[in-house]
Amino acid sequence: MSATTESQSKFEWKRLFFILLGLGLFLLLYYMPPIKAAVDPSGKEFPLSREGQGAIALFLLAGIWWVFEVVPIGVTSIAIGVFQALFGIRSAKDAFRDFMDPSVMFIFGSVVVGLAFSKTGLTKRLAYKMLQLAGENTKIILLGCLVVTASLAHFMAHTAAAATVFPILLAIYSLYDEENRPSKFGKALFIGMAYAAGAGSIITFLGAARGPAAAGMFKEFTGRDVGFFELTKYMFLVGWLMIFLIWGYLVIFLKPEKERIVGLKERVKRLAEQQGPMTIQEKFVIFSVVLVVVLMGLQSFVPALKPLDRSAIMLISTLIFFLFRVLTVKELEDIPWNIILLFSGAMSIGFCLWKTGAAQWLAVNWLVMFQKSHWLVFVMSIATFVLIMTNFIMNVAAIAISLPVSLVIAKYLNVAPDVIFYASLVTAGMPFVLLIGAAPNAIAYESKQFTPGEFFKHGIVMSIVLLLVLCIFIVSIWPIMGMQILLK
Repeated sequence: MSATTESQSKFEWKRLFFILLGLGLFLLLYYMPPIKAAVDPSGKEFPLSREGQGAIALFLLAGIWWVFEVVPIGVTSIAIGVFQALFGIRSAKDAFRDFMDPSVMFIFGSVVVGLAFSKTGLTKRLAYKMLQLAGENTKIILLGCLVVTASLAHFMAHTAAAATVFPILLAIYSLYDEENRPSKFGKALFIGMAYAAGAGSIITFLGAARGPAAAGMFKEFTGRDVGFFELTKYMFLVGWLMIFLIWGYLVIFLKPEKERIVGLKERVKRLAEQQGPMTIQEKFVIFSVVLVVVLMGLQSFVPALKPLDRSAIMLISTLIFFLFRVLTVKELEDIPWNIILLFSGAMSIGFCLWKTGAAQWLAVNWLVMFQKSHWLVFVMSIATFVLIMTNFIMNVAAIAISLPVSLVIAKYLNVAPDVIFYASLVTAGMPFVLLIGAAPNAIAYESKQFTPGEFFKHGIVMSIVLLLVLCIFIVSIWPIMGMQILLK
C-alpha cells in the first residue's frame, strides 16, 4: 500500500470516528432521563425541557462536526436544521427560518461588497497602497494588515470590515505566493484578520450589535446610560493591546517563511502604474459603500434612522451593484455559499439554545457555581462563560442570556455592574476558537489557508491570553481610569 493510500485510509477512519462521536453524544444526551432544574440565588427555578436537552445535545454534535470538519461546514449547518425538525426540538419552520435571519443577510451583503471591490480592481489598488507604506518586511506587512482591519472595525460592523479587507489580503498574498498555496504567512494573515476584526470591534458602538444591545440591558437593570465615548474610554486600550499581542503571537508561532519579499517595492510600483487612474466604476463602488457605512454610523445619533435594520441598509449596496451592472449573475454564482450556510447554521443553533431555555439553564448553572467565590473569580467566570458561549452562538445572545443573571448575582458579592458589563463585552467580541463564533472567522476560512482544527488550536491560546489581559485590566487599569469595581 502506498503512503498516499495509507494516509487517506487513516483520514477516513478519523473522520468516521468523529462522525460517530458527534452522533453518539447527541443520542446519549437526547435520550437521557430529564436533568434537574437550575436554581438562581433568589430561588427561581429554570427547568430544562425535553427540547432544551435536545438543543444542548445538538450543540455538542455541531461543535464536534464543525471543529473536525467531518463534512463541509455548510453541510453541518444543514444538519442542525434537519435534526431540530426530525427530533422535535423545534419545528422545521422555526429551525430553517433562522437560515435567512437578518444577521445572515448582513453577512451576505458584506460578502457582495468584497466581490464588488475585487471585480472593479479596488482591492488590488488598496493592496498596492498598503504595501507601498509597509515595505518588504513580511512582519510589518502583517502588522499593517491587522491595524487596517481593526481600524475599519471602529467605524463599521466587524463583518463588513473583514469582508472589505479580505480581498485586499488575497491580493497581497498573491504577491507572496503566486500559486496561493497554504503557508505560515498565509495562516497568520487570515487568522490575524479574523482576530483583529473582533478586537477592533469592541472599541466603539459601531463595531457590532452586541454593544448597543448590552447597553440597553445595562440601562434596564441600573437606570444608567453608557455613553458613546465612555465605551471607547474603557475599551480602547484593551482592544489595541490585544491587536499587538495577536501580532506578536502570530510572528512567533506562525513565523513567515520569508523575512522579506525581495523586489516587492519595485513590483508593486509597476503594478500600480499599470492600473492607471481610478475608474468610474471604482469611484461608484466607494461611494456606495461609504453611503452604507455613513447610514449605519448615523443610526447611533439620528433617531429617525434607528428603526432601520442594519441588514437592510447593508443590502442597499447589493441592490445598487446589480442595478447598475457593477456585478452580474456570474458574481452571484461566485459567492461562497459554504460560508453563508455556516453562519446560517450558527444562527439556527443559537436561537435553538435560546428559545428552548437551554442557554438560560446553562448560564444559571455556570454562574451559581461562583456565587460564593471571591469577586474577581466571579467576574472572570462571567467573562469565561460569555467567551465560551459566543464561540457557539450569536454574541448578542451570549450577552442576553448571561448579563441579566450575572447582574443579579453580582449584588450578593458587592460587585459593581460596570465591571460586569465591560468584562462581558470584551470576551463577547473576541471568539477566537470556532469558525462559527463570528462572521470574520468564517470569511477568513474562505482563504483556504488554514483548517478549522488549526484555527481552534491557535484560538485556545489567544483566548487564554485574552482572559489574562482582562484580569489585569479589572484589577489595576480600569480602577485607575475611574471604573467602579466594587459597591461601597
